[in-house]
Amino acid sequence: MTIHMTQDKMIADELARRQAAGQPVAIATVVRTVSSTAAKPGDKALLDENGTLITGFLGGGCVRGAVRRATLAAIATGAPQLVSLKPQELLEAEGVAAGEARDGVTYARNGCPSQGALDIFVEPVLPRQRLVICGGSAVAIALAELAEKFDFRRTICLGAATDMALPAVDQVADSFDDPTVWDGTPFVVVATQGQGDAAALMQALSAPTRFVAFVGSRRKFAALRERLIGEGVAAADLDRVHAPAGLPIHAITPEEIALSVLAQITSFRRNALV
Repeated sequence: MTIHMTQDKMIADELARRQAAGQPVAIATVVRTVSSTAAKPGDKALLDENGTLITGFLGGGCVRGAVRRATLAAIATGAPQLVSLKPQELLEAEGVAAGEARDGVTYARNGCPSQGALDIFVEPVLPRQRLVICGGSAVAIALAELAEKFDFRRTICLGAATDMALPAVDQVADSFDDPTVWDGTPFVVVATQGQGDAAALMQALSAPTRFVAFVGSRRKFAALRERLIGEGVAAADLDRVHAPAGLPIHAITPEEIALSVLAQITSFRRNALV
């Protein structure tokens, strides 16, 4: 077994473990070297969300600061990073400074005595984002089915009995206050449609959620808002609810409403990365 095969297996095993635990990581791969460097093309490493090397090899300590910064950027933005480490004289010859980004490449100074240069590609491996759908309505079911194609980790949270056939999802919870529902800062869509609207919305607003949408008319949400404010919910919390849920595409059927909601979530996710 070659060194690279052994290295790849160790990285693959640890990557699988971290993914199962829902932990973001990054894989850094040496793609090019010039002159004398400890690492060679094909060498790679797995790094955690803090940029700490978990397993693998990228060379000495001279490269770790730049790779750590690239890892933090990759995990924060969801976009891969390409780092070019060069000795100071090569940076000056090319007219770039350490820390400068140009044409998709971030430059860093390699202060190792070997004075070699190397390019490292850092790719984020992020956990599946969670989507919590409150309710067992036709819209909730349509949204759960459609979201499967977008690689969400889907939870249907039921506050009341439903006669709808539930699709196969990652989790079904029978109560809005089940703490396992709210792990991982999920996206939340309240599609209870009269079956526990207030309870679902209060739970969503009290949990660490990144996006909350309410399926219902403006008039219905306005009445619900007044009720919740009267029960002590802060107006500022209610202001972050997307209501009515979904982009304005004149949706009518449950499937069309689900499409508009998922489009809104996608827009929210992508804009957060810009």
